Amino acid sequence: TMGDLHNDGPDKVTVENVEKAAERLAGHARETPVLTCGTLDALAGRKLFFKSENLQKSGSFKFRGAFNAISRLITSANQNPPPVVTHSSGNHACALALAAHQLGVTAHVVMPSTAPQCKKETVRGYGGNVIECVPTEQARVETMERIAQQEGAVYISSSQHPDVISGQGTMALELLRQVPDLDTVITPVGGGGMLAGVSLVMKALNPHIRVYGAEPELANDAATSLAQGKRCPLSYYPETIADGLRINMGPVAWPYIQEHVDDIICVTEDEIKNAMTLIWQRMKLVVEPSGVLGLAAVLSDSFKAREQEAKNVAIILSGGNLDLLKLPELLSL
Repeated sequence: TMGDLHNDGPDKVTVENVEKAAERLAGHARETPVLTCGTLDALAGRKLFFKSENLQKSGSFKFRGAFNAISRLITSANQNPPPVVTHSSGNHACALALAAHQLGVTAHVVMPSTAPQCKKETVRGYGGNVIECVPTEQARVETMERIAQQEGAVYISSSQHPDVISGQGTMALELLRQVPDLDTVITPVGGGGMLAGVSLVMKALNPHIRVYGAEPELANDAATSLAQGKRCPLSYYPETIADGLRINMGPVAWPYIQEHVDDIICVTEDEIKNAMTLIWQRMKLVVEPSGVLGLAAVLSDSFKAREQEAKNVAIILSGGNLDLLKLPELLSL
């Protein structure tokens, strides 16, 4: 299984893999804009550069990894490419369905019954086959394994697949071009695929750039892992409003994070809501709770206390897929 991979040999992700992924994505994924906001700069006390992956195809950065992984699967298959299967609470589901549709492959997606309705509808709209299950990690995995056997489908993990990590790393290549004097990058961390890919690229190409993960206090497994020097997954499903970050950081992403990430900043639910309100009000951008973690982190007291020298901070707004009908409760402080 993918979980048994170690980070050496042919499966180790390198900057070269990420550069090849960027070539595959050219003309398919968007090079998302970097936006700025004077009001938020003033609040943070530094210049912020928002990489707007909420404007990526399928509504999140996950399109990069999904498209790269399916492209590689097609080139490695001798005959007709097999169908693909994954389990996801939302953004990877939407991304895999769209990438599969564009590349002519069938996608089966196992989603917890509690996943946002808008994300289920998006997956179906892209031609994906949604299979619902009870909202536990075990049920998701068991349902997916059953579908994989029935359909002869290949599992593409949302964050623990080398080709997915390579695809997510392409954001870092773009950021280095888009923000000349970049000194700090902050990305949300759930499964850890984006943080793994972005951190390995940044440290390989400019080791002076500091890379931080941002995580909900209620789902702080990555922060605990980094502090203790070993992976410490939560044994329960945390109740944070950042629904994309409830998943534990995975075993394939972890060694990259351990090696390359400077620190992980935890934020409260109120800090997430406040950041989301600011991005909607000030930047006029539709960003989901999981996508605002970087802004919440840079505005937190702990970041302000430690990082006086961070002048130019890139923040990845990771996605914009949310149930608009839930906005009032999401933003009620």
